[in-house]
Amino acid sequence: MEKNKYKDLVKRHTPNENRLYNVLIAFFIGGLMGMLGQFLMDIYTTYLSIPSKEASVCMIVTLVFIGCLLTCLGFFDKWVNFAKCGLIIPITGFAHSMMSAALEYRKEGFVTGIGANMFKLAGSVIIYGVVSAYIFGLLRVIIMGV
Repeated sequence: MEKNKYKDLVKRHTPNENRLYNVLIAFFIGGLMGMLGQFLMDIYTTYLSIPSKEASVCMIVTLVFIGCLLTCLGFFDKWVNFAKCGLIIPITGFAHSMMSAALEYRKEGFVTGIGANMFKLAGSVIIYGVVSAYIFGLLRVIIMGV
């Protein structure tokens, strides 16, 4: 098959993407995730009398737990297909990447399966997060002197 005919065939069968719709859905769902996080922090500080610094940690742990639970139950992938980056960018996306890798390799055992493969995607996020935090910290010290 010729290159041009193949390109035309691929172009005909590639679904069109509505970027504005995807951006608006991701923005709305991301905002709802932020509201959920603030709601959890308010519950922890108001009803459980946890200081706000510790309540933020409890909120993150709760969102990670919810992301892992929804991944195990099989709902998270379906919701991400709808919500796009509104669910992937927050901490729930990190929890989903860790849990889905753990579920995929659980048959190979704890060490060679889960332990060796759980950080395949999340490991790069951690590494680049730590490196960029270090670089920006150095830049702040150099520029601000503090």
